[in-house]
Amino acid sequence: MNHPVQISLDRIGVRQPLSAVAVGDQWLPGHGRELSSCSPIDGSDMATLALASAAQVDKVTVAATAAFEAWRLVPAPARGEFVRQYGTLLRAHQADLAMLISWEVGKITQEAVGEVQEMIDICDFAVGLSRQLYGRTMASERPGHRLAEQWHPLGPVGVISAFNFPVAVWAWNAAIAWVCGDPIVWKPSEKTPLTAIACQTLVQRTMANRADVPPAISNLMIGAAEVGEHLAAAPALPLVSATGSVAMGRAVAKTVATRLGRSLLELGGNNGMIVAPSADLELAVRAIVFSAVGTCGQRCTSLRRLIVHESIADALRDRILKIYARLPIGNPLGEGTLVGPLVDTKAAQTMADALAVAKKQGGRVYGGGRLMEGVPAGGVYVRCALVEIDRDAPILQQETFAPILYMIRYQCLEEAIEIHNSVPQGLASALFTSELREAEWFCSAAGSDCGIVNVNIGTSGAEIGGAFGGEKETGGGRESGSDAWKQYMRRATNTINYSGQLPLAQGIQFE
Repeated sequence: MNHPVQISLDRIGVRQPLSAVAVGDQWLPGHGRELSSCSPIDGSDMATLALASAAQVDKVTVAATAAFEAWRLVPAPARGEFVRQYGTLLRAHQADLAMLISWEVGKITQEAVGEVQEMIDICDFAVGLSRQLYGRTMASERPGHRLAEQWHPLGPVGVISAFNFPVAVWAWNAAIAWVCGDPIVWKPSEKTPLTAIACQTLVQRTMANRADVPPAISNLMIGAAEVGEHLAAAPALPLVSATGSVAMGRAVAKTVATRLGRSLLELGGNNGMIVAPSADLELAVRAIVFSAVGTCGQRCTSLRRLIVHESIADALRDRILKIYARLPIGNPLGEGTLVGPLVDTKAAQTMADALAVAKKQGGRVYGGGRLMEGVPAGGVYVRCALVEIDRDAPILQQETFAPILYMIRYQCLEEAIEIHNSVPQGLASALFTSELREAEWFCSAAGSDCGIVNVNIGTSGAEIGGAFGGEKETGGGRESGSDAWKQYMRRATNTINYSGQLPLAQGIQFE
């Protein structure tokens, strides 16, 4: 088969026939139903394999637990060296992995390459972090005593990822968890089996010459929802990191909490941007369009709500509509294409339903609808939509994973912030302004209630150096940079008495 996908798989070293389960360096057939995945580009068949079953979860978690007992004792810098070597392989196969992402997700080539670059960047970050897993030394109130804290590996980590970032989110978790001393058990979306198999293959190649690396630090289970449910319920996984819908996150959190485990949740966004009268409209328009239509509106950080001062609303609306009218929509592998397809027909129907509801709630809809000409047959291509709507419309409370941008007008910044914060989600936010006081207000405790708060930059896209995540129904989790690594470790507070006496704390006398 001389298909670009097969060529990329061969270069990466993916073994045929495909298997849905990997326990370290061993591939195992799934015991679940058969999966046939199709490309959103043209509907062509991508892969056929038997999915993992829920009954196979125990086998994988037992192996991960055994690997943890050895991996936690490997010095953290040596664990970092393993991650560095994996990053080197990612660099060598960046184009191949990006090709798989485009075919499985529908991302344009630049975005797919950018996603792999995020993997490379988090590997670099994790390598440095492996020498900086710092604890603190505190002053003891007792003479001749030292009071300190240490951070130790936590245990195997379950990772449940979504289709829209099929490899980056896993890498954010895996690279940090590995340097912290934790194995990974990964359940990717069933929509993206090939990218997951490719990533696991590159891990296997990395560990092939590392006798100090227990193979089961990296495990893969491509399965349906019941596999994720069993991962969430597995006592062997002290932490479960889950990315997806709010409904899925609630279910995971409830199951993990029942066994008193930890959950790290990255859920819905429904992100907003405020455009003030003093905004640089050239910058704002560029940020609005990319944030709203990049990845065909299928990012958790995609811009959903545009809150514009009434004095500039008409002019800004007209500029956006002119750009929307000439957006290059089509085959994501084509030169010049900026917007690829939705992931499937269900997503297109959800978009159509949301626009119909918005119209019933008084919204004025521009664009939307299926695009059938000039695009590959079998793909799900849509026109990007802009909807002028009142701030109280109920549709604004829900997130639709599609290129729909709701535009709301405001009169003063206090009102704009109130509108912005009035939804149950809280991931990414942005304000465009040239006024220092407005910018500081938006970033203050009285401003945006989101986990990501930007000024003069869009909502979509984040650097790995900062912790990524949101508040409210977004889940409260943090991945990637800053001190997010602490979620993958356990803290121990140490008191060391070197005095030869036994003074008690708080001056207690117990003679």
